[in-house]
Amino acid sequence: MASKKLIGKDLKKLGFPEGRAIGEAMRVMESAYKGKSILHKKSMLKKVLENPALYAKHETLGPIATALMISKISNKPLEMRQKRIPYSIYGVEGIEPGAINQMEIAMRLPVTKSGALMPDAHQGYGLPIGGVLATENAVIPYGVGVDIGCRMCMTLYDIPPAYVHQNTEELEKMLLDNTRFGQSAFKRPKDHAVLDNSLFGEINIVKSLKDKAWKQIGSSGGGNHFVEFGIGEILTEDNEMGLSPGKYLSVLSHSGSRGLGANIARHYTKLAMDMTKLPSEAKHLAWLDLDSEAGQEYWLAMNLAGDYASACHHQIHERLAKALGERPLAMVENHHNFAWKEQDADGNEIIVHRKGATPAGDGVMGIIPGSMTSPGFIVKGKGVNESINSAAHGAGRLMSRTKAKQSLSKKEVKQHIKKAGITLIGSGLDEAPQVYKDIYEVMDRQKDLVDVVGTFQPKVVRMCGANEAKGKYQEVD
Repeated sequence: MASKKLIGKDLKKLGFPEGRAIGEAMRVMESAYKGKSILHKKSMLKKVLENPALYAKHETLGPIATALMISKISNKPLEMRQKRIPYSIYGVEGIEPGAINQMEIAMRLPVTKSGALMPDAHQGYGLPIGGVLATENAVIPYGVGVDIGCRMCMTLYDIPPAYVHQNTEELEKMLLDNTRFGQSAFKRPKDHAVLDNSLFGEINIVKSLKDKAWKQIGSSGGGNHFVEFGIGEILTEDNEMGLSPGKYLSVLSHSGSRGLGANIARHYTKLAMDMTKLPSEAKHLAWLDLDSEAGQEYWLAMNLAGDYASACHHQIHERLAKALGERPLAMVENHHNFAWKEQDADGNEIIVHRKGATPAGDGVMGIIPGSMTSPGFIVKGKGVNESINSAAHGAGRLMSRTKAKQSLSKKEVKQHIKKAGITLIGSGLDEAPQVYKDIYEVMDRQKDLVDVVGTFQPKVVRMCGANEAKGKYQEVD
């Protein structure tokens, strides 16, 4: 029989339910099996309909199988808790009402066990940025965030701080030659073992992102991501790095998992929202059960994205170490926008989501940056149960990107940066220092959560410029 285009009526006769499954079946059949006869198409679809779980990981039929499995789940929204679970707020006076409202909603989820709100918190999607949420056997993709595994990484060198002032132009050139931002990438990306991970051949969404991951490795995102030369100062002997108190030339970077993490987040957020129906005010907090195939897949993909983000930072620091002609004395690294399997005070396993929050378990090292004109802090966690072993991940936004563009002028921002003695490459009004909270106030509000063992003062800063955001910047070598 000659090839024929399937229509919805054909699929309903086969037994397909109304909705997404029909759309996916028609799309897949006309893209991957266009030349096949209608009998052949119906035969394949009937097999998927009879046992969708068997085809869930099939390269082409997988989306149909997933849609069929989702269709079996009731569309009736799940009931939220009538009363929210109590949670700790650090620095409530500095947190906008929208962020608190989002946390209130999160604390009413049926899977929620505990929560905390950090002093840098501000409104986001689903869980607020600066929100920490512990759940039982469930992972919330939007509780992790879009930039999975976004992290801080710092290296310190046996080079005196005066080097920064004496060699500013050389450091600018090092940043221009050895970092890429936004849509720009290296013409010759460096290889890394993370790209050999078997998940790139096992999970469909991850498989489709391998080329993008290879092209973007070693680069940074746009927005608030940066790479900076500055002066790191170690303040105490008890710093877990084996460094003597004093000042060191340092490099600090902030970025995440690039297009790999963003696409994983979008894919599984949509899947979670299809599978876990919640009231409209809570829909972005939809979760995946970790006993489900989708939940297990997301967990593996999330961890891969975290490893990839770390690899990007390591390559950034390797390139700059080579340009400096020095090996770093120490490296400090921590991440946020992630979910961890941890234990609560009673020894029960919990899934801890830290969306824009730093792990601060007992003795755990981390970095909490300020703005480009204010210091960051090297910290050691105190392991406070009420904060779910967490702390802030930065100063936190005081002003939205839209408001920043409307209320700030290029002239006043430029003067502010110059007065602070900062050399800036790239960035825009939406990342001006004035859009951030006072880092000293943020640190004071979490003094019970972390000990400060050092500081970092930015001096030469690179962020995403307008051309890089559009992909117009190219490597010269």
